[in-house]
Amino acid sequence: MADSDIVKTDLLIVGAGPAGASLACFLAAHGRTGIIIAAAPGTADTPRAHITNMAGLECLRDIDLEQDCLKVATPSYNMEHTRWCYSMVGEEYARVYSWGHHPEHKGAYETASPCHHVDLPQTLLEPILTRRAINRGWTVRFNTKFLRLTRPSTDVIVAEVHDTVLDKVYRIQSRFLFGCDGARSQVVRELGLPLDRKPGQGLALNVLVRADLSHVMGTRTGNLHWIVRPDEEETPVWGWGLVARMVRPWDEWMFIFLPAPWATDLKAEEMSGTDEEYVARVKDMIGDQNINVELLHVGKWWINEIVAERYSDGNVFCFGDATHRHPPFNGLGSNTCIQDAFNLAWKIDLVMSGKAGPKLLDSFNAERQPVGVDVITRANQGLRDHFPWQTLVGMTERDTEKRRALWAEMEQPGEAGRLRRQAFQAAIKNTETEFHGLGIEMNQRYSSDAVFQADQGPAPPPPEDTVRTHQVTTYPGRRLPHAWLNSRAPGKKLSTIDLAGHGRFCVLTGPGGEAWRDAAKTVGDKLGVEIASYSIGWKQDYEDVYFDWARRREVEEHGCVLARPDRFVAWRSKVMSDAPVEKLEEVMRSILAI
Repeated sequence: MADSDIVKTDLLIVGAGPAGASLACFLAAHGRTGIIIAAAPGTADTPRAHITNMAGLECLRDIDLEQDCLKVATPSYNMEHTRWCYSMVGEEYARVYSWGHHPEHKGAYETASPCHHVDLPQTLLEPILTRRAINRGWTVRFNTKFLRLTRPSTDVIVAEVHDTVLDKVYRIQSRFLFGCDGARSQVVRELGLPLDRKPGQGLALNVLVRADLSHVMGTRTGNLHWIVRPDEEETPVWGWGLVARMVRPWDEWMFIFLPAPWATDLKAEEMSGTDEEYVARVKDMIGDQNINVELLHVGKWWINEIVAERYSDGNVFCFGDATHRHPPFNGLGSNTCIQDAFNLAWKIDLVMSGKAGPKLLDSFNAERQPVGVDVITRANQGLRDHFPWQTLVGMTERDTEKRRALWAEMEQPGEAGRLRRQAFQAAIKNTETEFHGLGIEMNQRYSSDAVFQADQGPAPPPPEDTVRTHQVTTYPGRRLPHAWLNSRAPGKKLSTIDLAGHGRFCVLTGPGGEAWRDAAKTVGDKLGVEIASYSIGWKQDYEDVYFDWARRREVEEHGCVLARPDRFVAWRSKVMSDAPVEKLEEVMRSILAI
């Protein structure tokens, strides 16, 4: 292959899904551009990931993409419930509030973030991201498959790629390469990154349809609907269990079929039917044979529990589904991809500019790999949390008569029926960790050299329920707390997180903390790194009108909180320092590895 077949760029991203495309957007916000390649012919053609949570939206908010997402997303009120029913139009057995709508949890969600959950399928999210990346200078090449890589030197990576349209193999030379190429990542295979694999839980079948159910959904509002049919005698082997997912209200649906629990060795070809069989089964689950059902797509996916033991190798970084593979329970997939990218982008920019040492990049694996472990663990537990109710109603019994007997017992007025109904209620409540997982969404705890914890003392103990409870703290390595602020003459309120981020460090202080603001300017100028500063409080830059920041900052008015560009707390000082410039410089040099 001739040297003329080498394309040169600083940054090469393999994969244009939520991980790769969001990384390009975040890097573009720092003025960095490069090339994205993707084996697919274009952006996602099926909805796949759809829940966009507060943590994910906060990242997109930082680069002014939140409103673009909200314009096309399904609003939160359409996600009010998860239901259990005999059919979509038929009897209902249970429902739980979902995604922050529970009256007991609404306050915690509003405390956690200025953003709200929305339903934003990949088919709508990916075009927003790729359009932004292209408009900001990135080159995107679809129909281009990554084959292999070589590394002639520490800072030189040569990727061999195949343009499947021209049937041409060529090379791309880059300083950094990012493997965002999904669950079958060729980049991960090339690097030989070790994967921690737990036993998988078989296959699932996605059947995407167009079917107008708007005439019944007014009293059945929700984006997830479990169909409970323990009295059925015969079902397709691929269509024993079902959860129907709203894609667009109320005429586009993903019917996610699960095989019978005793079909543990089901092969991929057995998890299949004909188009006619799929449509017939969907109509059966809807419960109205007169509904027009248009089949749009059918796809299979493995229920995995896999996480990479490390995310990087030299100047090659992998993340997203390439490194954490799990079922969609808790809606953590694309959100984690976006947060992976947000964590990495500012570090890459500072290292490329020479304002940070290469060791800063080591913090990416140290911070995000443990998050990946938590995510795949929680998502698979979310799936397992549904097993108890399925067992109680007989769904796990192979014998039809046993299933029917257990199901019939639910209706008996006597003691046996009462106990079974009580157990069913408890089992349904047990699933709420899937729909109210505020802790797993927002409680990331970073411990790396990119946060300064040496003078902080022990971290606060985690909450008793780490999945559902959001821990609000400014301890270094935690998410900067959200609090609504305003001006002295009230205008449009804004969040503390809107002061931070935007590609720079940020010092937040209060009355008596002027020396911290002077230090931010002095140290920032000396290191060539922007450190914004704001004072919050009585007659300051911003008024703490609800006094929420005073309750959440955990430092005195004259102390300070230093936030990183990704809005995680880098360091804090509870009081004014005797030498604020020297102290802030020490902290910044430690974080930047210089």
